[in-house]
Amino acid sequence: MDRDVEWERRRHLPTFKKTAFHRSQTLGYRNGYAVVRRPTVGIGGNRLQVNQLSQADLDELANSIPILTYGQPRQAPPAAFIPAHVAFDKKVLKFDAYFQEDVPMSTEEHYRIRQVHIYYYLEDDSMSVIEPVVENSGIPQGKLIKRQRLSKNDRGDHYHWKDLNRGINITIYGKTFRIVDCDKFTQVFLESQGIELNPPEKMALDPYTELRKQPLRKYVTPKDFDQLKQFLTFDKQVLRFYAIWDDTDSMFGECRTYIIHYYLMDDTVEIREVHERNDGRDPFPLLMNRQRMPKVLVENAKNFPRCVLEISDKEVLEWYTAKDFIVGKPLTILGRTFFIYDCDPFTRQYYREKFGVSDLPRIDMSKKEPPPMKQELPPYNGFGLIEDSAQNCFALIPKAPQKDVIKMLMNENKVLRYLATLESPIPEDKDRQFVLSYFLATDMISIFEPPVRNSGIIGGKYLGKTKVIKPDSSVENPVYYGPSDFFIGAVIEVFGHRFVILDTDDYVLKYMESNAAQYSPEALLSIQNRIQKQEAPAPELDGQRAEEEPDVQDMEALIDTIQKQLKDRPCSDNIREAFQIYDKEASGYVDRETFFKICGSFQLPVDDSLIKEVSRSYFSRLIEEAGHCSLTPKGSCMCILTGEALGCSNQISHSVLIMAFVLDS
Repeated sequence: MDRDVEWERRRHLPTFKKTAFHRSQTLGYRNGYAVVRRPTVGIGGNRLQVNQLSQADLDELANSIPILTYGQPRQAPPAAFIPAHVAFDKKVLKFDAYFQEDVPMSTEEHYRIRQVHIYYYLEDDSMSVIEPVVENSGIPQGKLIKRQRLSKNDRGDHYHWKDLNRGINITIYGKTFRIVDCDKFTQVFLESQGIELNPPEKMALDPYTELRKQPLRKYVTPKDFDQLKQFLTFDKQVLRFYAIWDDTDSMFGECRTYIIHYYLMDDTVEIREVHERNDGRDPFPLLMNRQRMPKVLVENAKNFPRCVLEISDKEVLEWYTAKDFIVGKPLTILGRTFFIYDCDPFTRQYYREKFGVSDLPRIDMSKKEPPPMKQELPPYNGFGLIEDSAQNCFALIPKAPQKDVIKMLMNENKVLRYLATLESPIPEDKDRQFVLSYFLATDMISIFEPPVRNSGIIGGKYLGKTKVIKPDSSVENPVYYGPSDFFIGAVIEVFGHRFVILDTDDYVLKYMESNAAQYSPEALLSIQNRIQKQEAPAPELDGQRAEEEPDVQDMEALIDTIQKQLKDRPCSDNIREAFQIYDKEASGYVDRETFFKICGSFQLPVDDSLIKEVSRSYFSRLIEEAGHCSLTPKGSCMCILTGEALGCSNQISHSVLIMAFVLDS
């Protein structure tokens, strides 16, 4: 009975056979975006232990078991095989050693100690012995044993680095070498291989070399006269005088500088010549060796003839002494007259204490060199720039003058334009007007004269781009016109022609306002007057001017007439290309005849009388009010008429009519 109950209870227990394998849903949408959720239960609805861990448990697992975070550590790869000739390439062991060499048939030495360096090359176990070269030793030195493998016994064994150590003797070709020390690399290498090194020893000294280092014993023969007191008192005390020898009276003579030394210990005199660089003379230091100088000699008749040329004490009545050398007085020595002009401080002190002379003068004998010649540039010929032409005078191969590249990049395409008139006594030049363009990138100026019909003067380019020098500057130090020199009312002199600036455009006014520090108060005042004139209301015109110019109503009627004609008949779209073809210089201007010729060739649907009326009176005002024309020189206008500006139909709203012409001044 109990067994049946137990069996029935066990039959309902879960078994190892799993029948449910479904997974929980982890994909979904949130606010319209696909998101992934963490599963809450495992496969088949089982409890999921991992997701139920807290953040503290996860941190504890990461800290206690780093493998969970970083994974299994990687094993280091096995080292690659390196052959000995590669591993020990250029690795050499160096030992300091010496050997003893017998010296027969010598009373000063019986043996000689020769110091050598023993080199052991690890790459092929070869050795070499080199003796450092000692200057003036008289012994063949250098490489005693060439690099080779050396035998250490009769059995044919060779020396190995394990056989080398400090404080041992090795025999090579019958010579016994005593190793006393090694370098740092050798010590580290041997210790790393487990070899215990002996303590270093002192290098043996060569007895003959030590003997030569001792001072030699001198044997001096006593003199007949006793000058011991003078020698002990004035030893190493020398009077120094600076003198010159004036030899300008002879052919190709010159003034030469000398130094006279007077030795107080034996009253001898020495004369040295002071050589200058590239003086063309042999650099002999002494003009006269150190010796006693006779001042007064005995007459030759008493001792003539004589068998020797040397002067003896019997032929000299008086010798030169220290009191004969005085600064500022000439001194004759062996036929040459020297003028003493200065001395050193020790000489001044000696004369003050010995002879009571305290005011030895200092005479300035320095040569007054002429001032260096100033390089003069040839007169400017008018071709090119002055800086470019001056390069031919500075170097054999001229180079182009350097340009301010930063200034050119910062001010590229920046041009200041001014309206100017010519200041000339000729009546025909009074009504001529010019456009002065100043290029900020290169500081160059160009002048353009708008052509005027029936004026008798051909307009166009008056002056190409070039730098203009101010009239008060020279060719050696040229000063060019700058932006601060151009303002309303300024007078600009260009190669003898004077231009008076009358007006400028809005860009120049804005530039002057933003760079007010560069301009003078007079220039800033001209800006204020110009702005006040623009802001002031137009004055009332007299009756004659009012009659000449049509009023606003006539202007509106003229515009209505042009709009009606443009709406009735469309115009061509190739007018822009035609004006660009006739404007060969790309100046934006064409003359009146060309303008009417282009309009006639394209059959512009506007009467010629209306075009002439607009060009004569109101065209510039129309463009200024429409906002399609920038400031242009007085008497000229560049016009841009669009279909929208003139009220054209939609058919020609995208076509552009460019009309550039010159009005009568």
